[in-house]
Amino acid sequence: MAVGVGDIAPDFILEGTGSRSYSLSEFRGCTVVLAFYPGDNSPVCTMQLNAYNHDVAEFTELDAQLVGLSPQGVESHEGFSAKQGGFDFPLLADTEKVVGKLYGILGPLGFYRRSVFVVDRAGVISYAHRSATGITFKKSEELIKAVRAASER
Repeated sequence: MAVGVGDIAPDFILEGTGSRSYSLSEFRGCTVVLAFYPGDNSPVCTMQLNAYNHDVAEFTELDAQLVGLSPQGVESHEGFSAKQGGFDFPLLADTEKVVGKLYGILGPLGFYRRSVFVVDRAGVISYAHRSATGITFKKSEELIKAVRAASER
């Protein structure tokens, strides 16, 4: 069964950009935006992550940590990030799709579905969106509104 709003967000540890591992629990005490995306260097994913990076200061002002997750490896993430001029948030490598399974974002063929979760300071999911098609993404404005709502809880 997929996790949803009101559920405790499953913890994880994954390798990521910046030459280190990241866990969800290390961000406890701040709101976390988990942005699951299908693939590095694809057109929609590139637009999505660049849009979030453009607005990262607004997330930071709300004490929110953005995290990108996809099934590519760290080397791919590092290359993708460099090609875009760098992202101000980590990209994590869910190469075995373990975290994707925990969050219920894998499509019928096992591909990542573009999805976003907002996890509040206590580790509870306060916003969840799983895209059916993946051709669009949730804009920063909607996610910032969800972060504000999570902060008011």
